Amino acid sequence: MAGLRAPLPEIETWPNQFPGYEIAITVPEYTSVCPKTGLPDFAVLTLTYMPRGRCLELKSLKEYLLAYRNLGIFYENAVNRILDDVVKAARPVWARVEGKFTPRGGITSTIAARWPRPCR
Repeated sequence: MAGLRAPLPEIETWPNQFPGYEIAITVPEYTSVCPKTGLPDFAVLTLTYMPRGRCLELKSLKEYLLAYRNLGIFYENAVNRILDDVVKAARPVWARVEGKFTPRGGITSTIAARWPRPCR
C-alpha cells in the first residue's frame, strides 16, 4: 500500500471546448522515494489522454507531481495512482500514464497503465 493513501494536492481542471483530440504531457524530472531503501527514484513520465468535458490544469498537475518528491511509493503504485487521480479529476474518454524509470541496480523499468482498465 506504499504511498497509495498519502494526501496529495488536488489536480484542477478547466472546461474543454473541442471533441476528439489527444493531449500528451511529458514530465522529464519526476522524482519519488523507494519505500524499501529510502533512495530517490527518477523517471520520465508521459501522460496522454483524450479529454471529455475537462482538461487538466498544468500548474496544479505540476504541484501534484512535485508532492511525490518525498513520498515513499513503488514505481507501479505511483504510475497507477497518478492514472487514478487524473481520471478522477478530468473524467477523460481514455488516459494512459507511462513511467520510464532510470536504472537502479542495473535494471531499468517502464511501467504503463491505461484507463479504462482492461477486463480481467
